[in-house]
Amino acid sequence: MYLYLLLNLGAVWFPLIFSFHPRLNFYKEWKWFFPANMIVALFFIIWDAWFTKEGVWGFNSEYLLGWNIMGLPFEEILFFICIPYASLFTLHALKKIYPNFKLSVDVRYTLTIVLTTFCLICAFFFIHKMYTFSAFFMAAVSLIVAHFYLKEKLDHFYLMYMIILIPFFIINGILTGTGIPGEVVWYNESHIIGIRLLTIPFEDVFYGLTLLLMNVMVLQKVREVRGREK
Repeated sequence: MYLYLLLNLGAVWFPLIFSFHPRLNFYKEWKWFFPANMIVALFFIIWDAWFTKEGVWGFNSEYLLGWNIMGLPFEEILFFICIPYASLFTLHALKKIYPNFKLSVDVRYTLTIVLTTFCLICAFFFIHKMYTFSAFFMAAVSLIVAHFYLKEKLDHFYLMYMIILIPFFIINGILTGTGIPGEVVWYNESHIIGIRLLTIPFEDVFYGLTLLLMNVMVLQKVREVRGREK
């Protein structure tokens, strides 16, 4: 049963089809998105491979094709392309549909400070748990960098992430065992807090935030570099 592959394809098929919508034209972003995504994906693949080797998490072969790259299932590699693609397509669409959406400077600043502080506190208190510490620490670092680098562009990101949390709970819920026998991805309880949202480890919310925020920031940097080259 190729459940993990189907979840990846299910997440990306709608954004891929509507990438050619004349009002959105997200396909024109590919020349920036794919180079940026490959950079971020490589970072997460190395992180993922390390944690898989250390037994922080693992994968149920019953739901996989059986192809491995760097010790990871092919579907896990695909995850780092499909989910960012779907998310950044959503971000792109929101900018087109709500170009004037803005948070006040105070709201954006407060939201970023609260999230960053929360992440740093969690990282400090659970420094002995590999996944918990790394997920919260990397989220805090990403938020701090984004605050200074993206500035007002964080407004649309926060809106996008709130929307993306809906399919996140569906896809990640299935991956972690909601509605299926067993799990597609299992977690070593000694390396997580143990708080679950349905079957999803709480840390995954902030791991996902880091994955998407890094994609947005690197995409912005690739645009700037390639713009200067012309």
